[in-house]
Amino acid sequence: MAAKEALPETVGELLYDEKPSLDNKPYNQIGGMMLPAASKQHTMTRKKTKRKEDGLIATLCAVFVEHQIGISVNLLLLLAMAHILFPRARRRTRKFFELSYHDPTTDRYTQGSDDLYFVAFWIVLFTGLRCLVMDYVLTPAAQWGGVTSRKAKVRFTEQAWLIVYYSVLWTSGLYLMYNSKYWFNLRELWTDFPTQSMAGLMKWYYLVQFAFWLQQIVVVNIEERRKDHWQMFTHHIFTSALIFTSYGFYQTKVGNAILCIMDGVDIALAVAKILKYMGFQTVCDAAFGFFVLSWFLCRHVYYLAICWSIWAQVPHIMDSGCYESKSGVKISLDGGNNIMKNVMHGYRDSGGVVCFNENIRFGFLGLLLALQVITIIWFGMICRVVYGVISGKGAEDSRSDDEGAEDEDEEVEVQGSTFPVQYDGVSRTPSPSQFQRPLEEEVGVEALHFPRRSSSSRRPYKKSNGRSSGISLPGPVDKKELLGRIGCDKPPESD
Repeated sequence: MAAKEALPETVGELLYDEKPSLDNKPYNQIGGMMLPAASKQHTMTRKKTKRKEDGLIATLCAVFVEHQIGISVNLLLLLAMAHILFPRARRRTRKFFELSYHDPTTDRYTQGSDDLYFVAFWIVLFTGLRCLVMDYVLTPAAQWGGVTSRKAKVRFTEQAWLIVYYSVLWTSGLYLMYNSKYWFNLRELWTDFPTQSMAGLMKWYYLVQFAFWLQQIVVVNIEERRKDHWQMFTHHIFTSALIFTSYGFYQTKVGNAILCIMDGVDIALAVAKILKYMGFQTVCDAAFGFFVLSWFLCRHVYYLAICWSIWAQVPHIMDSGCYESKSGVKISLDGGNNIMKNVMHGYRDSGGVVCFNENIRFGFLGLLLALQVITIIWFGMICRVVYGVISGKGAEDSRSDDEGAEDEDEEVEVQGSTFPVQYDGVSRTPSPSQFQRPLEEEVGVEALHFPRRSSSSRRPYKKSNGRSSGISLPGPVDKKELLGRIGCDKPPESD
C-alpha cells in the first residue's frame, strides 16, 4: 500500500456561488472509481446568496430577541423584589405598578410626569408577554390550524397577538366612548377645556396604549420587514407623538375617539390574514371585503371628519387664551405663540395655567393629516389587493414580503462512500476529475466498509460566521434566519 500524499483530516466549510469545487479532498481510488475515505467525515456548506457580515449590534439584537421573556421577567422580578425588600424605595417603585395622581375626594386622576414610570412598566410587560403568548400559545394554535410554513407561522402569531391586544383595548375604548358625551358628537370633543381630571379606566387605557405604540416601534424592527417598513415605522412615531402630546394637553377625549376608529380596522385586517394562513381563502376574501369597507369608513371618512372638526369647529368652541387647568376658568384672551410649553403642560405643571392658540391647533392638525397621507398610501396598496380578489387571485397583503423560498445555507455531510451535493436543487455526485490530488491505496474488496447513517445521527444544522463577535446563541439557532427576522440584517430588496 502506497500513499502519495497525506491531506488534512477535516475540510470545514466550503462556500461557493458557482459549481462546487472539490479540490484537496481525501478519497480512495479503487480501480477506476474514486470514493471518499470511509474513515473520515466531512461537512460542506453551500451558500445560495452572498453572506452578510454579522456585526456586534446585529448579534446583540439577536440575543435580545432570543431572550425577550427572560429579560422582561428578570426586570420585573428585580423591580418587585426592590419594592418588597426596601420599604424606603416604595415611594418610587410604586409608580411603576400604580396609577399616579389620584384624588381620593373625587376618585379621579390627573396627569403628571410620574405617569411615565407606569408606561415604562407596561413596555417591559408587553415585550415579555407578547413573546410568551406567541411562542407558547399562538404557535401551537397555528400548527393546530394547519399552518406549516415557518414564515407563515411567524405571520400567524404576529397577527393573532394583535387580535388578543385589540380585543381588550379596543373594547375598553369603545366602552369609554359609549359612556361619554362625545359618542358620535364631534362638538363635545372640544368642550370643557382643559379636561384635566379623568376616570381611572381612562387613565389606564391611555397610558397602556402609549406603552403599546412605543413598544411597536421596537416590534416593527423585530418582525420580518415588509415592503412598507419605513411607512409603518413613521406611522408608529406619529401615533406615539400624538398620544404623548394629547395626554399632556388634556385632549384625551379626541385621542380616545381616534384610537377606537383605528384599532377596529386593525382587528379586521388581522382576522383576514389569519384566515389566509389557515387556507380558508373564500372566508378570507369575505373578511377582507369587510376590512376594506371598515378601513374606508373609519380612516377616510370618520377620521377626516375629526380633522374637519379641528379646522371648522374648534375656533368656535375653544377660544384662544390661557386657562386655569383645575377650574377651567379663562384668565387671559392672549394664548401666546408657544407650542411645546403648553403641550407639555400636563407633565410639567398640571396645576398651573395652560394656554391654547392657533399654532397648537395647526400643529395637531398637521400631525393628523400626516397620518392620513400614510393611510392613503396603504389604501392604494389595498386597492391593488381588491383588484386581485376581483380578478380571481385571492386576497394577498401587498405590503408583506415574498412568502417563497427562504434564504438558507445547505449543509452536506460526507461519510463513507456517499458524497451527495445539492446544487441548484439537483443532487449530484462529484466526478473523479474533480479530485486533483489523489491518495492512492490498494484495498481488497473484503476490507471495504460502508457504514450506514441513521437519520437520528445527523448533526444539528449549524452555520459558521466568517468572524466571531465573541457572543454565541444557545441551541441550534440559525443566526442568519434570526437576523433577517429581527431586521438587524439588511432586508432583501423588494421586487
